[in-house]
Amino acid sequence: MHGPVAYVPFIPDSAPFTAEQRAWLNGFLASIYSRAESTTAAEPMPALKIAVLYASQSGTAEGLARKVAKELTSKGHVATFLPLEGYTPASLAAERYALLIASTYGEGDPPDVVQPFYNQLCMERFPRFENLSFSVLALGDSHYEHFCKFGRDLDEKLAALGAYRMCERVDCDVDLDEPFARWKSSLFKSIEEIAGTRPAKRAAANDATVSAPTPGKPQQPGRKTAAHTRDNPFLAPIVEKRPLTHEVSSKLTLHLAFSVEGSAVTYEAGDACAVIPQNEPSLVEEILHRLKFSGEVLVQLPKAGTVPLQTALLDHLQITRLTRKIVQSYATIGQCLPLLDLLKPEQQSHLDVYTWDRGLIDLLYEYPGVLRDPADLVAMLPKLSPRLYSISSSPAAHAGEIHTTVAVVRYRSHNRERGGVCSTMFADRSQPECRLPIYIQPNNKFRLPRDSGSPIIMIGPGTGIAPFRGFLHERRALGASGKNWLFFGERSAATDFLYGEELESMRKDNFLTRLDLAFSRDQDHKIYVQDKMLERAPLFWSWLQDGACVYVCGDATRMAKDVDAMLHTIVEQQGGLNREATVDYVENLKDQHRYHRDVY
Repeated sequence: MHGPVAYVPFIPDSAPFTAEQRAWLNGFLASIYSRAESTTAAEPMPALKIAVLYASQSGTAEGLARKVAKELTSKGHVATFLPLEGYTPASLAAERYALLIASTYGEGDPPDVVQPFYNQLCMERFPRFENLSFSVLALGDSHYEHFCKFGRDLDEKLAALGAYRMCERVDCDVDLDEPFARWKSSLFKSIEEIAGTRPAKRAAANDATVSAPTPGKPQQPGRKTAAHTRDNPFLAPIVEKRPLTHEVSSKLTLHLAFSVEGSAVTYEAGDACAVIPQNEPSLVEEILHRLKFSGEVLVQLPKAGTVPLQTALLDHLQITRLTRKIVQSYATIGQCLPLLDLLKPEQQSHLDVYTWDRGLIDLLYEYPGVLRDPADLVAMLPKLSPRLYSISSSPAAHAGEIHTTVAVVRYRSHNRERGGVCSTMFADRSQPECRLPIYIQPNNKFRLPRDSGSPIIMIGPGTGIAPFRGFLHERRALGASGKNWLFFGERSAATDFLYGEELESMRKDNFLTRLDLAFSRDQDHKIYVQDKMLERAPLFWSWLQDGACVYVCGDATRMAKDVDAMLHTIVEQQGGLNREATVDYVENLKDQHRYHRDVY
Protein backbone atom coordinates (compact mmCIF):
# COMPACT_ATOMS: atom_id res chain seq x y z
CA MET A 1 0.00 0.00 0.00
CA HIS A 2 1.38 3.33 -1.04
CA GLY A 3 1.51 6.38 1.19
CA PRO A 4 0.31 9.81 0.14
CA VAL A 5 1.96 11.32 -2.90
CA ALA A 6 4.17 14.29 -1.95
CA TYR A 7 3.38 17.53 -3.73
CA VAL A 8 6.23 18.81 -5.89
CA PRO A 9 5.86 22.42 -7.08
CA PHE A 10 6.48 23.23 -10.73
CA ILE A 11 6.97 26.22 -13.02
CA PRO A 12 3.76 26.80 -15.04
CA ASP A 13 3.87 27.32 -18.79
CA SER A 14 2.69 30.90 -18.31
CA ALA A 15 5.77 31.84 -16.30
CA PRO A 16 8.20 34.24 -18.06
CA PHE A 17 10.83 31.59 -18.87
CA THR A 18 11.94 29.84 -22.03
CA ALA A 19 11.10 26.15 -22.47
CA GLU A 20 14.71 25.23 -21.64
CA GLN A 21 14.68 27.38 -18.48
CA ARG A 22 11.33 25.90 -17.32
CA ALA A 23 12.66 22.36 -17.88
CA TRP A 24 15.81 23.08 -15.86
CA LEU A 25 13.88 24.73 -12.99
CA ASN A 26 11.31 21.94 -12.84
CA GLY A 27 14.07 19.36 -12.70
CA PHE A 28 15.80 21.32 -9.94
CA LEU A 29 12.62 21.53 -7.84
CA ALA A 30 11.90 17.85 -8.36
CA SER A 31 15.38 16.88 -7.20
CA ILE A 32 15.07 19.01 -4.05
CA TYR A 33 11.69 17.64 -3.03
CA SER A 34 12.54 14.04 -3.85
CA ARG A 35 15.73 14.36 -1.78
CA ALA A 36 13.77 15.92 1.09
CA GLU A 37 11.25 13.06 0.97
CA SER A 38 13.93 10.36 0.98
CA THR A 39 15.78 12.12 3.79
CA THR A 40 12.61 12.31 5.84
CA ALA A 41 11.96 8.63 5.33
CA ALA A 42 15.52 7.53 6.10
CA GLU A 43 16.58 6.82 9.67
CA PRO A 44 19.00 9.60 10.67
CA MET A 45 22.45 8.56 11.80
CA PRO A 46 23.71 9.64 15.22
CA ALA A 47 26.02 12.65 14.89
CA LEU A 48 28.50 14.06 17.39
CA LYS A 49 29.76 17.64 17.46
CA ILE A 50 33.54 17.29 17.83
CA ALA A 51 36.17 20.02 18.14
CA VAL A 52 39.38 19.16 16.27
CA LEU A 53 42.10 21.36 17.78
CA TYR A 54 45.73 21.65 16.75
CA ALA A 55 48.93 23.14 18.14
CA SER A 56 51.29 23.45 15.19
CA GLN A 57 54.76 24.92 14.83
CA SER A 58 55.53 24.04 11.20
CA GLY A 59 52.15 22.93 9.85
CA THR A 60 52.30 19.16 10.40
CA ALA A 61 49.76 19.11 13.25
CA GLU A 62 47.46 21.39 11.27
CA GLY A 63 47.56 19.06 8.26
CA LEU A 64 46.75 15.98 10.36
CA ALA A 65 43.92 17.80 12.14
CA ARG A 66 42.44 18.82 8.80
CA LYS A 67 42.45 15.17 7.67
CA VAL A 68 40.73 14.03 10.87
CA ALA A 69 38.08 16.75 10.59
CA LYS A 70 37.31 15.75 7.00
CA GLU A 71 37.02 12.07 7.92
CA LEU A 72 34.70 12.87 10.81
CA THR A 73 32.50 14.92 8.49
CA SER A 74 32.41 12.11 5.93
CA LYS A 75 31.16 9.82 8.71
CA GLY A 76 28.26 12.18 9.45
CA HIS A 77 29.66 14.06 12.44
CA VAL A 78 29.99 17.82 12.81
CA ALA A 79 33.69 18.66 13.10
CA THR A 80 34.89 22.11 14.13
CA PHE A 81 38.48 22.66 12.95
CA LEU A 82 40.37 25.17 15.13
CA PRO A 83 43.92 26.22 16.10
CA LEU A 84 44.75 26.44 19.80
CA GLU A 85 46.19 29.86 19.00
CA GLY A 86 43.74 32.34 20.53
CA TYR A 87 41.65 29.50 21.94
CA THR A 88 40.79 29.49 25.66
CA PRO A 89 40.39 26.71 28.24
CA ALA A 90 36.89 28.10 28.89
CA SER A 91 36.00 27.35 25.27
CA LEU A 92 37.39 23.84 25.67
CA ALA A 93 35.36 23.34 28.85
CA ALA A 94 32.22 24.16 26.84
CA GLU A 95 32.93 21.34 24.39
CA ARG A 96 31.53 17.84 24.83
CA TYR A 97 34.07 16.08 22.58
CA ALA A 98 37.53 17.34 21.58
CA LEU A 99 40.53 15.93 19.74
CA LEU A 100 43.88 17.65 20.25
CA ILE A 101 46.84 17.21 17.91
CA ALA A 102 49.85 18.81 19.58
CA SER A 103 53.42 19.39 18.41
CA THR A 104 56.40 19.71 20.74
CA TYR A 105 59.46 21.77 19.90
CA GLY A 106 62.59 23.03 21.63
CA GLU A 107 63.00 21.64 25.13
CA GLY A 108 59.56 20.11 25.41
CA ASP A 109 57.75 23.40 24.82
CA PRO A 110 54.37 24.08 23.21
CA PRO A 111 54.42 26.00 19.92
CA ASP A 112 54.86 29.70 20.70
CA VAL A 113 51.33 30.72 19.80
CA VAL A 114 49.84 28.02 22.08
CA GLN A 115 51.76 28.99 25.23
CA PRO A 116 49.04 31.42 26.47
CA PHE A 117 46.40 28.67 26.22
CA TYR A 118 48.55 26.20 28.15
CA ASN A 119 49.55 28.75 30.79
CA GLN A 120 45.90 29.50 31.45
CA LEU A 121 45.04 25.79 31.53
CA CYS A 122 47.66 25.28 34.23
CA MET A 123 46.22 27.91 36.58
CA GLU A 124 45.58 26.31 39.95
CA ARG A 125 41.90 27.23 40.22
CA PHE A 126 40.85 26.46 36.71
CA PRO A 127 37.40 24.74 36.51
CA ARG A 128 37.27 21.02 36.05
CA PHE A 129 36.40 19.28 32.76
CA GLU A 130 34.06 16.48 33.89
CA ASN A 131 31.83 16.91 30.82
CA LEU A 132 34.68 16.72 28.28
CA SER A 133 35.69 13.56 26.42
CA PHE A 134 39.00 13.97 24.62
CA SER A 135 41.98 12.33 22.99
CA VAL A 136 45.49 13.62 22.27
CA LEU A 137 47.83 12.82 19.38
CA ALA A 138 51.31 14.00 20.39
CA LEU A 139 53.91 14.88 17.73
CA GLY A 140 57.65 15.01 18.34
CA ASP A 141 61.10 13.81 17.39
CA SER A 142 62.67 11.05 19.49
CA HIS A 143 66.12 12.40 18.70
CA TYR A 144 65.37 15.18 21.19
CA GLU A 145 65.43 14.65 24.93
CA HIS A 146 61.87 15.82 25.65
CA PHE A 147 60.09 13.64 23.10
CA CYS A 148 56.39 14.64 22.68
CA LYS A 149 56.49 16.40 26.06
CA PHE A 150 53.86 19.03 25.33
CA GLY A 151 51.37 16.47 24.04
CA ARG A 152 52.00 14.29 27.10
CA ASP A 153 51.65 17.25 29.48
CA LEU A 154 48.42 18.33 27.78
CA ASP A 155 46.99 14.82 27.98
CA GLU A 156 47.87 14.44 31.65
CA LYS A 157 46.61 17.92 32.57
CA LEU A 158 43.19 17.38 30.99
CA ALA A 159 42.85 13.98 32.68
CA ALA A 160 43.86 15.52 36.03
CA LEU A 161 41.12 18.13 35.56
CA GLY A 162 38.53 15.39 35.25
CA ALA A 163 38.22 14.99 31.47
CA TYR A 164 37.58 11.49 30.10
CA ARG A 165 39.95 9.92 27.54
CA MET A 166 38.00 8.58 24.56
CA CYS A 167 41.12 6.65 23.65
CA GLU A 168 44.70 6.62 24.88
CA ARG A 169 47.21 9.19 23.70
CA VAL A 170 49.54 8.09 20.90
CA ASP A 171 53.04 9.59 20.55
CA CYS A 172 54.29 10.09 16.99
CA ASP A 173 57.91 10.26 15.94
CA VAL A 174 59.05 11.93 12.71
CA ASP A 175 57.78 8.90 10.78
CA LEU A 176 54.19 9.34 11.86
CA ASP A 177 52.08 7.46 9.30
CA GLU A 178 51.68 4.25 11.32
CA PRO A 179 51.02 5.81 14.77
CA PHE A 180 48.63 8.34 13.22
CA ALA A 181 46.67 5.53 11.55
CA ARG A 182 46.68 3.53 14.81
CA TRP A 183 45.37 6.51 16.78
CA LYS A 184 42.61 7.17 14.24
CA SER A 185 41.54 3.52 14.25
CA SER A 186 41.19 3.49 18.03
CA LEU A 187 39.57 6.92 18.03
CA PHE A 188 36.91 6.20 15.41
CA LYS A 189 36.03 2.93 17.11
CA SER A 190 35.47 4.82 20.37
CA ILE A 191 33.45 7.53 18.61
CA GLU A 192 31.21 4.89 17.00
CA GLU A 193 30.60 3.31 20.41
CA ILE A 194 29.72 6.69 21.92
CA ALA A 195 27.43 7.60 19.02
CA GLY A 196 25.72 4.22 19.29
CA THR A 197 24.59 4.98 22.84
CA ARG A 198 23.06 8.37 21.96
CA PRO A 199 19.68 9.07 20.37
CA ALA A 200 19.87 9.82 16.68
CA LYS A 201 19.97 13.52 15.93
CA ARG A 202 19.78 15.01 12.51
CA ALA A 203 22.56 17.44 11.69
CA ALA A 204 21.61 20.65 9.94
CA ALA A 205 21.58 20.44 6.15
CA ASN A 206 24.56 22.71 5.87
CA ASP A 207 26.61 21.07 8.65
CA ALA A 208 30.16 20.34 7.51
CA THR A 209 33.70 20.72 8.68
CA VAL A 210 33.82 24.23 10.10
CA SER A 211 37.05 26.20 10.21
CA ALA A 212 36.30 28.86 12.77
CA PRO A 213 38.45 31.99 12.79
CA THR A 214 40.93 32.60 15.56
CA PRO A 215 39.54 35.33 17.85
CA GLY A 216 40.85 38.71 16.80
CA LYS A 217 42.51 37.28 13.69
CA PRO A 218 41.25 37.70 10.13
CA GLN A 219 40.42 34.43 8.47
CA GLN A 220 42.93 33.18 5.96
CA PRO A 221 41.74 32.42 2.44
CA GLY A 222 41.39 28.74 1.59
CA ARG A 223 44.69 27.14 0.65
CA LYS A 224 45.16 25.16 -2.48
CA THR A 225 46.17 21.55 -2.18
CA ALA A 226 49.91 21.22 -2.71
CA ALA A 227 50.79 19.79 -6.11
CA HIS A 228 53.81 18.01 -4.62
CA THR A 229 53.96 16.33 -1.22
CA ARG A 230 56.13 13.91 0.72
CA ASP A 231 54.50 11.02 -1.14
CA ASN A 232 54.67 12.85 -4.48
CA PRO A 233 57.79 15.05 -4.42
CA PHE A 234 59.15 17.09 -7.31
CA LEU A 235 62.53 16.01 -8.71
CA ALA A 236 64.28 19.38 -8.75
CA PRO A 237 67.68 19.85 -10.41
CA ILE A 238 70.37 21.67 -8.43
CA VAL A 239 71.38 24.68 -10.53
CA GLU A 240 73.81 26.29 -8.08
CA LYS A 241 75.95 25.07 -5.21
CA ARG A 242 78.57 27.26 -3.56
CA PRO A 243 80.20 27.61 -0.14
CA LEU A 244 79.22 30.63 1.94
CA THR A 245 82.06 30.09 4.43
CA HIS A 246 85.77 30.57 3.74
CA GLU A 247 87.81 27.44 3.06
CA VAL A 248 89.79 27.95 6.29
CA SER A 249 86.63 28.12 8.42
CA SER A 250 85.97 25.31 10.87
CA LYS A 251 82.44 25.11 9.43
CA LEU A 252 81.04 24.57 5.96
CA THR A 253 77.80 26.30 5.04
CA LEU A 254 76.41 25.92 1.52
CA HIS A 255 74.10 27.97 -0.66
CA LEU A 256 71.98 25.68 -2.85
CA ALA A 257 69.55 26.65 -5.59
CA PHE A 258 66.94 24.25 -7.00
CA SER A 259 65.16 24.90 -10.26
CA VAL A 260 61.36 24.57 -10.18
CA GLU A 261 60.94 26.17 -13.59
CA GLY A 262 57.83 24.89 -15.36
CA SER A 263 56.67 22.90 -12.31
CA ALA A 264 53.61 23.29 -10.09
CA VAL A 265 55.82 24.06 -7.06
CA THR A 266 54.94 27.40 -5.46
CA TYR A 267 55.92 28.95 -2.15
CA GLU A 268 55.83 32.13 -0.07
CA ALA A 269 58.67 33.87 1.71
CA GLY A 270 58.97 32.20 5.12
CA ASP A 271 58.14 28.67 3.93
CA ALA A 272 60.48 25.68 4.21
CA CYS A 273 61.83 23.39 1.50
CA ALA A 274 61.59 19.72 2.43
CA VAL A 275 64.28 17.52 0.90
CA ILE A 276 64.00 13.72 0.92
CA PRO A 277 67.61 12.57 1.38
CA GLN A 278 69.51 9.43 0.51
CA ASN A 279 71.68 7.59 3.03
CA GLU A 280 75.43 7.33 2.54
CA PRO A 281 76.02 4.44 0.06
CA SER A 282 79.23 3.32 1.80
CA LEU A 283 77.37 3.05 5.12
CA VAL A 284 74.64 0.96 3.44
CA GLU A 285 77.32 -1.33 1.99
CA GLU A 286 78.94 -1.70 5.42
CA ILE A 287 75.57 -2.62 6.99
CA LEU A 288 74.87 -5.23 4.31
CA HIS A 289 78.37 -6.66 4.66
CA ARG A 290 78.11 -6.81 8.45
CA LEU A 291 74.75 -8.61 8.24
CA LYS A 292 75.85 -10.83 5.34
CA PHE A 293 72.64 -9.88 3.53
CA SER A 294 72.42 -9.52 -0.24
CA GLY A 295 71.37 -6.06 -1.37
CA GLU A 296 69.33 -7.70 -4.13
CA VAL A 297 66.96 -9.59 -1.82
CA LEU A 298 63.43 -8.20 -2.14
CA VAL A 299 61.67 -6.68 0.88
CA GLN A 300 58.21 -5.21 1.37
CA LEU A 301 57.78 -1.55 2.34
CA PRO A 302 54.57 0.36 3.12
CA LYS A 303 53.54 2.51 0.12
CA ALA A 304 56.78 1.74 -1.79
CA GLY A 305 55.85 -1.91 -2.29
CA THR A 306 58.50 -4.53 -3.11
CA VAL A 307 62.04 -3.16 -3.50
CA PRO A 308 65.60 -4.54 -3.23
CA LEU A 309 67.01 -4.35 0.30
CA GLN A 310 69.80 -2.04 -0.84
CA THR A 311 67.24 0.42 -2.26
CA ALA A 312 65.24 0.24 0.97
CA LEU A 313 68.32 1.11 3.04
CA LEU A 314 69.46 3.85 0.66
CA ASP A 315 66.22 5.67 -0.02
CA HIS A 316 63.50 4.65 2.42
CA LEU A 317 64.74 3.72 5.92
CA GLN A 318 66.45 5.61 8.72
CA ILE A 319 69.77 3.99 9.59
CA THR A 320 71.84 6.73 11.25
CA ARG A 321 69.82 7.24 14.43
CA LEU A 322 68.58 4.85 17.06
CA THR A 323 65.12 5.03 18.56
CA ARG A 324 63.61 3.17 21.49
CA LYS A 325 61.67 0.99 19.04
CA ILE A 326 64.84 -0.03 17.16
CA VAL A 327 66.68 -0.91 20.37
CA GLN A 328 63.68 -2.80 21.74
CA SER A 329 63.18 -4.83 18.55
CA TYR A 330 66.88 -5.64 18.26
CA ALA A 331 67.26 -6.51 21.94
CA THR A 332 64.17 -8.74 21.90
CA ILE A 333 65.26 -10.69 18.83
CA GLY A 334 68.79 -11.22 20.18
CA GLN A 335 67.94 -11.32 23.89
CA CYS A 336 70.67 -8.72 24.45
CA LEU A 337 70.55 -8.36 28.22
CA PRO A 338 72.42 -4.99 28.52
CA LEU A 339 69.99 -3.46 26.02
CA LEU A 340 66.96 -5.00 27.70
CA ASP A 341 68.15 -3.48 30.96
CA LEU A 342 68.42 -0.05 29.31
CA LEU A 343 64.79 -0.35 28.21
CA LYS A 344 63.49 -0.45 31.78
CA PRO A 345 61.50 2.71 32.63
CA GLU A 346 63.90 3.75 35.37
CA GLN A 347 66.80 3.61 32.86
CA GLN A 348 65.30 6.12 30.41
CA SER A 349 68.00 8.74 30.94
CA HIS A 350 70.72 6.15 30.27
CA LEU A 351 68.90 4.96 27.15
CA ASP A 352 68.75 8.55 25.92
CA VAL A 353 72.51 8.86 26.33
CA TYR A 354 73.10 5.56 24.53
CA THR A 355 70.89 6.36 21.53
CA TRP A 356 71.93 10.01 21.20
CA ASP A 357 74.83 9.60 18.77
CA ARG A 358 74.64 5.96 17.68
CA GLY A 359 73.08 4.38 14.62
CA LEU A 360 72.20 0.93 13.34
CA ILE A 361 75.82 0.15 12.50
CA ASP A 362 76.77 0.52 16.18
CA LEU A 363 74.24 -2.14 17.21
CA LEU A 364 75.58 -4.49 14.54
CA TYR A 365 79.14 -4.18 15.89
CA GLU A 366 78.31 -4.15 19.60
CA TYR A 367 75.81 -7.04 19.43
CA PRO A 368 76.67 -9.06 16.30
CA GLY A 369 74.80 -12.03 14.86
CA VAL A 370 71.33 -10.98 16.01
CA LEU A 371 69.52 -10.43 12.69
CA ARG A 372 69.06 -13.39 10.36
CA ASP A 373 66.04 -12.25 8.32
CA PRO A 374 66.01 -9.04 6.20
CA ALA A 375 62.31 -8.68 7.02
CA ASP A 376 63.17 -8.22 10.70
CA LEU A 377 65.62 -5.46 9.78
CA VAL A 378 63.06 -3.63 7.66
CA ALA A 379 60.34 -3.97 10.30
CA MET A 380 62.40 -2.31 13.02
CA LEU A 381 63.64 0.71 11.04
CA PRO A 382 61.52 3.88 10.77
CA LYS A 383 60.90 5.68 7.52
CA LEU A 384 63.66 8.04 6.37
CA SER A 385 62.27 11.47 7.15
CA PRO A 386 62.53 14.60 4.99
CA ARG A 387 64.82 17.40 6.14
CA LEU A 388 63.33 20.90 6.31
CA TYR A 389 65.33 23.98 5.33
CA SER A 390 64.06 27.54 5.61
CA ILE A 391 63.85 28.95 2.09
CA SER A 392 66.36 31.75 1.57
CA SER A 393 64.94 33.06 -1.72
CA SER A 394 61.97 35.17 -2.74
CA PRO A 395 59.33 34.03 -5.25
CA ALA A 396 59.14 37.62 -6.50
CA ALA A 397 62.90 38.06 -6.91
CA HIS A 398 64.04 34.51 -7.82
CA ALA A 399 61.36 33.25 -10.20
CA GLY A 400 61.63 29.55 -10.98
CA GLU A 401 64.13 28.86 -8.19
CA ILE A 402 64.20 27.83 -4.53
CA HIS A 403 67.31 28.66 -2.49
CA THR A 404 68.36 27.00 0.77
CA THR A 405 71.17 27.66 3.25
CA VAL A 406 72.64 24.46 4.68
CA ALA A 407 75.18 23.97 7.47
CA VAL A 408 77.07 20.73 6.80
CA VAL A 409 77.14 18.59 9.95
CA ARG A 410 80.21 16.42 10.55
CA TYR A 411 81.55 15.03 13.81
CA ARG A 412 83.36 12.04 15.31
CA SER A 413 81.74 9.81 17.90
CA HIS A 414 82.42 6.28 19.19
CA ASN A 415 85.43 6.00 16.87
CA ARG A 416 83.41 6.74 13.74
CA GLU A 417 83.15 9.75 11.47
CA ARG A 418 79.50 10.79 11.31
CA GLY A 419 77.45 13.51 9.74
CA GLY A 420 74.03 14.85 8.88
CA VAL A 421 72.29 12.59 6.36
CA CYS A 422 71.10 15.38 4.10
CA SER A 423 73.82 17.98 4.61
CA THR A 424 76.63 15.53 3.80
CA MET A 425 74.66 14.36 0.76
CA PHE A 426 74.61 17.98 -0.44
CA ALA A 427 78.30 18.44 0.31
CA ASP A 428 79.70 15.16 -1.01
CA ARG A 429 77.30 13.63 -3.51
CA SER A 430 75.20 16.39 -5.07
CA GLN A 431 76.46 18.11 -8.18
CA PRO A 432 74.80 20.74 -10.40
CA GLU A 433 71.97 19.27 -12.48
CA CYS A 434 71.54 16.25 -10.19
CA ARG A 435 67.87 15.99 -9.24
CA LEU A 436 66.61 15.65 -5.69
CA PRO A 437 63.05 15.03 -4.45
CA ILE A 438 61.61 18.15 -2.77
CA TYR A 439 58.29 19.64 -1.74
CA ILE A 440 57.17 22.77 0.10
CA GLN A 441 56.29 22.82 3.81
CA PRO A 442 54.20 25.98 4.33
CA ASN A 443 54.92 28.06 7.43
CA ASN A 444 51.88 30.30 7.85
CA LYS A 445 53.11 31.44 11.26
CA PHE A 446 56.17 33.12 9.71
CA ARG A 447 54.95 35.66 7.19
CA LEU A 448 55.90 39.21 6.30
CA PRO A 449 53.42 41.83 7.59
CA ARG A 450 50.50 42.49 5.28
CA ASP A 451 51.23 46.21 5.51
CA SER A 452 54.37 46.65 3.40
CA GLY A 453 55.06 49.89 5.23
CA SER A 454 55.53 48.13 8.58
CA PRO A 455 59.11 48.06 9.91
CA ILE A 456 60.60 44.64 10.58
CA ILE A 457 63.37 43.49 12.95
CA MET A 458 65.00 40.18 11.98
CA ILE A 459 67.24 38.19 14.35
CA GLY A 460 68.96 35.23 12.72
CA PRO A 461 72.46 33.98 13.59
CA GLY A 462 74.09 31.26 11.49
CA THR A 463 71.75 29.58 9.02
CA GLY A 464 68.94 31.45 10.78
CA ILE A 465 69.74 34.13 8.19
CA ALA A 466 67.98 32.03 5.54
CA PRO A 467 64.37 33.27 5.72
CA PHE A 468 65.54 36.84 6.25
CA ARG A 469 67.52 36.85 3.02
CA GLY A 470 64.24 35.76 1.42
CA PHE A 471 62.32 38.50 3.28
CA LEU A 472 64.73 41.21 2.17
CA HIS A 473 64.68 40.19 -1.49
CA GLU A 474 60.87 39.89 -1.37
CA ARG A 475 60.40 43.34 0.17
CA ARG A 476 62.78 44.89 -2.33
CA ALA A 477 61.15 43.18 -5.34
CA LEU A 478 57.68 44.28 -4.23
CA GLY A 479 58.75 47.85 -3.43
CA ALA A 480 57.93 47.65 0.30
CA SER A 481 58.50 50.98 2.05
CA GLY A 482 58.95 49.63 5.58
CA LYS A 483 62.31 49.84 7.33
CA ASN A 484 64.42 46.67 7.69
CA TRP A 485 66.75 45.84 10.60
CA LEU A 486 68.82 42.65 10.70
CA PHE A 487 70.81 41.15 13.59
CA PHE A 488 73.22 38.48 12.32
CA GLY A 489 75.84 36.50 14.21
CA GLU A 490 78.49 33.87 13.49
CA ARG A 491 81.98 32.91 14.63
CA SER A 492 84.21 35.20 12.56
CA ALA A 493 83.63 37.97 10.02
CA ALA A 494 86.58 36.84 7.89
CA THR A 495 85.41 33.24 7.50
CA ASP A 496 81.69 32.96 8.37
CA PHE A 497 79.87 36.11 7.19
CA LEU A 498 77.06 34.36 5.30
CA TYR A 499 75.77 36.41 2.34
CA GLY A 500 78.08 39.18 3.53
CA GLU A 501 78.44 40.95 0.17
CA GLU A 502 74.67 40.97 -0.43
CA LEU A 503 73.92 42.31 3.04
CA GLU A 504 76.61 44.99 2.89
CA SER A 505 75.30 46.09 -0.51
CA MET A 506 71.78 46.38 0.86
CA ARG A 507 73.09 48.39 3.80
CA LYS A 508 75.04 50.76 1.56
CA ASP A 509 72.01 51.64 -0.54
CA ASN A 510 69.92 52.02 2.65
CA PHE A 511 67.42 49.30 1.77
CA LEU A 512 68.71 47.44 4.82
CA THR A 513 68.17 50.25 7.31
CA ARG A 514 70.34 48.69 10.02
CA LEU A 515 72.72 45.72 10.08
CA ASP A 516 74.06 44.73 13.50
CA LEU A 517 76.71 42.01 13.49
CA ALA A 518 77.88 39.76 16.33
CA PHE A 519 80.96 37.68 15.48
CA SER A 520 81.54 35.76 18.68
CA ARG A 521 85.24 34.91 18.22
CA ASP A 522 86.58 38.17 16.78
CA GLN A 523 87.37 39.61 20.22
CA ASP A 524 88.52 38.40 23.63
CA HIS A 525 85.00 38.07 25.03
CA LYS A 526 82.20 36.41 23.06
CA ILE A 527 79.45 38.61 21.63
CA TYR A 528 76.08 37.26 20.52
CA VAL A 529 73.04 38.75 18.82
CA GLN A 530 71.26 39.28 22.14
CA ASP A 531 74.20 41.41 23.30
CA LYS A 532 73.80 43.59 20.21
CA MET A 533 70.08 43.90 20.97
CA LEU A 534 70.92 45.26 24.42
CA GLU A 535 73.45 47.71 22.96
CA ARG A 536 70.69 49.12 20.72
CA ALA A 537 67.96 48.90 23.36
CA PRO A 538 66.62 52.51 23.06
CA LEU A 539 66.41 52.24 19.27
CA PHE A 540 64.93 48.74 19.47
CA TRP A 541 62.22 50.06 21.80
CA SER A 542 61.50 52.98 19.50
CA TRP A 543 61.01 50.60 16.54
CA LEU A 544 58.59 48.54 18.65
CA GLN A 545 56.67 51.70 19.47
CA ASP A 546 56.51 52.44 15.74
CA GLY A 547 54.80 49.06 15.12
CA ALA A 548 57.78 46.93 14.13
CA CYS A 549 57.30 43.16 13.70
CA VAL A 550 60.02 41.01 15.31
CA TYR A 551 61.20 37.76 13.69
CA VAL A 552 63.58 35.18 15.19
CA CYS A 553 65.01 32.16 13.37
CA GLY A 554 67.49 29.55 14.56
CA ASP A 555 68.34 27.29 17.48
CA ALA A 556 65.48 26.83 19.96
CA THR A 557 67.56 25.40 22.79
CA ARG A 558 69.75 28.42 23.54
CA MET A 559 69.64 31.28 21.04
CA ALA A 560 65.86 31.70 20.84
CA LYS A 561 65.53 31.55 24.64
CA ASP A 562 68.31 34.11 25.10
CA VAL A 563 66.79 36.43 22.50
CA ASP A 564 63.36 36.13 24.09
CA ALA A 565 64.81 36.92 27.52
CA MET A 566 66.59 39.96 26.06
CA LEU A 567 63.39 41.16 24.38
CA HIS A 568 61.68 41.07 27.79
CA THR A 569 64.64 42.93 29.33
CA ILE A 570 64.49 45.69 26.70
CA VAL A 571 60.73 46.09 27.09
CA GLU A 572 61.02 46.21 30.89
CA GLN A 573 63.91 48.70 30.98
CA GLN A 574 62.97 50.98 28.11
CA GLY A 575 59.24 50.90 28.76
CA GLY A 576 59.60 51.39 32.50
CA LEU A 577 57.31 48.42 33.10
CA ASN A 578 57.14 45.95 35.95
CA ARG A 579 57.63 42.25 35.26
CA GLU A 580 53.94 41.45 34.89
CA ALA A 581 53.33 44.35 32.51
CA THR A 582 56.41 43.31 30.51
CA VAL A 583 55.06 39.80 30.04
CA ASP A 584 51.70 41.26 28.97
CA TYR A 585 53.43 43.56 26.46
CA VAL A 586 55.29 40.67 24.81
CA GLU A 587 52.14 38.53 24.79
CA ASN A 588 50.32 41.39 23.07
CA LEU A 589 53.05 41.46 20.42
CA LYS A 590 52.25 37.80 19.73
CA ASP A 591 48.50 38.43 19.73
CA GLN A 592 48.99 41.25 17.21
CA HIS A 593 51.14 38.94 15.05
CA ARG A 594 54.19 41.13 15.62
CA TYR A 595 56.45 38.52 17.26
CA HIS A 596 57.23 35.45 15.15
CA ARG A 597 59.69 32.61 15.79
CA ASP A 598 60.86 29.87 13.43
CA VAL A 599 63.03 27.86 15.78
CA TYR A 600 64.22 24.26 15.80
